[in-house]
Parts: sequence; structure tokens; C-alpha cells
Amino acid sequence: MRKTLLAAALLGLGTSAYAQSSVTLYGRLDNGLEYQTGVPTSANASSSRLRVESGDWGTSLFGFEGVEDIGGGNKVTFHLEDGLNTVTGASGGVAGTAFSRYADVGIANDHYGTLLLGKQQWISNMVWDFDPLGQSNWSSASLVGGRNWPGSQNDVSYHTPTIGGFDAYGVYSLSGSTDFNGNTTAGAQNGRRDGLALTYSATLFQVRGIYDEIRSSTGGFTDVYASSREYFAGVNVFLGPVKVQVAYQGSHAPQALLGAPSTTNLEWGGVTYLVNPAVSLTAAAYHVNANNNGGSATLYTLAGTYSFSKRTLIALEAATVHNSSTGAFGLNANEPGTGDAPLQGHGQSGVFIDLQHAF
Repeated sequence: MRKTLLAAALLGLGTSAYAQSSVTLYGRLDNGLEYQTGVPTSANASSSRLRVESGDWGTSLFGFEGVEDIGGGNKVTFHLEDGLNTVTGASGGVAGTAFSRYADVGIANDHYGTLLLGKQQWISNMVWDFDPLGQSNWSSASLVGGRNWPGSQNDVSYHTPTIGGFDAYGVYSLSGSTDFNGNTTAGAQNGRRDGLALTYSATLFQVRGIYDEIRSSTGGFTDVYASSREYFAGVNVFLGPVKVQVAYQGSHAPQALLGAPSTTNLEWGGVTYLVNPAVSLTAAAYHVNANNNGGSATLYTLAGTYSFSKRTLIALEAATVHNSSTGAFGLNANEPGTGDAPLQGHGQSGVFIDLQHAF
């Protein structure tokens, strides 16, 4: 009788523990056809390009999330996530990195907030919520050289609960080396980072401000597109089926090389109209100015999505970039004048159609 009761008790404990823990596998696959003009073929010539491309509308990725209730309102969480190039099957991160986007563990409490340790997307990725194109491949990130996209190692972050509509998020990323501000170790990320975001959310609108710093391997602010101080302010306005989004983003690198841009100012605005639960349409414009003859550019874009289901959609986007005589900004998130960015003073246009499935 005692053995039976003991077995039943152990079975009950096991069932209870299992019910309080969960692990979720999730992912997103995004592939499409992309046509783009103004792709340099030499220092003086450009041509057009047609290709199959991964992640134009949204990064292809897969990951694991887990949570365990340890009592007292506390939960242990973990998050592992890697980006994918689903055209080639390769990881979207640095070679040899298993999880290029997230690899963190922490403790969450509904009353006290969430503390995380490990690799995460950098705080500037929180611009995503205020970009009409959700930081698709041709959007705000295009005009800041991907400054909003980097992952970050050695992070300690804290996210408060929402109180009276307000919440705050702070992150501090140690350099991970004997140099407190910099890190010259081969293959390591840039130096020390820190950032703070404050958000207020209401029924009709949402406001967010962000300040962050990314230091170079030598500990300074040497590249406005890679190691700089960044300031962001954005507003979302919700008007039934219409969402209006306006934002400003400025970057400053006081130790930039002589003659290189040390300041950029980026503004944008856009409108998204939810025609019905399956169809949405978006129009947006982004304008950037870079000092020290870094030039200026304006990106205009129109996009639409059709959702076949809650997990599958098709996206269509057309965009064009117009540069000033000294500008070399492109549709893709490369620093001006690098990669497939157009020649100085030239424009670039493109269109893509993507099929995206989430699981």
C-alpha cells in the first residue's frame, strides 16, 4: 500500500514539474525573387541583377525558447536563435557560431521584471516597432549601414514590468577582454556597449526613446555606421485600420577618421492600412544626411502583404533610392559605397516578391 502511495506521489510530482516547464521550437523561412538596378560592376559602371534571395521581407531563422516555473512568481528562461540563409542553407551568422542572434538565460518575474545574461540582439533593434516596413531589407537600416541590426555578446540586460503604460529596458555589454572599453581579440565583437530604452504605450499611440553606444575594438567611437553613439525617438499612432509611424534616428562618431562622416541624421514617416485581416498596404519615405560630404539620400517604398493563414504570407515591395552628388546609399544595409551600394551620386531601384512561412 505504501509503495503504491509513494509511486502515485512521485508520479504526481513528475506531472506537476512537467506542467510547469516548456520548450518551444519555432522558426521563419523567407525566400523570394529580387530584381535590383544600379548594382556596381566596376568603379565606373553598373548593371541590373535578378536573384533568389533569403530574408528580404524578414530574416529567416529558427530557435528554441524555454521556461521553467521555479515558484514564488519566478521563472527561469532561455533563448537560442540562429539566422539562416535559406537560399544556400548556411547560417546567417559568423562562421563557427551556432546561434548568431540569441543565446541567453535569465530569470523573469511578473512584478520585478526580467534579467538576462548572454548573447542578444542589440538594443537598437527596438527601432523595429516604429519602422513602417518592420526593418525589412529595404527600410530604415538601408540608410544607416545596418547599424540597427547587430547582435551583441557578453550582455547583461534588464526589462522592467509595465507600470502605468511605461516600461524601460537597459543593457550593458562588457568587452570580454582585459581592455575595459575595447577588444582587439581576433573574431571578437567590438568593444563595450550600453543602452537604455523607455517606452510609453496607450490605446491610441506609443512613444519610444533609445540611447545606445557601440564602441570600436580600440574603445572609441570611430565609425558612424558601426561604432557610434545613437539617439532615437519614435511615435506610433493607431487609428483603427490605419497606423501612422514617424521617427528620428541620429548617430555620432566623434573619433571618425578625418574627412569621414561623423554624424548622420535619419528621419522617416509611413502609413500602413489594414484593408482586411488578410491584406495590408504600406507607403513610407526615409531621408538621411551625413556630414563631411557623406551625402544625403531619400528612399521611397511601397509594399503589400497577403496572408494565406496565420503562418504564411506573400509580400511584395518596390523601392527606390535617390542620392545627392556625394551620396552612395543603397537599398541593402551596406555602408555607403560598399558591397552592392550604388556608385556615388547614382540611384538604385528594386522590387521583390517573397513567400514567408512561420512555424
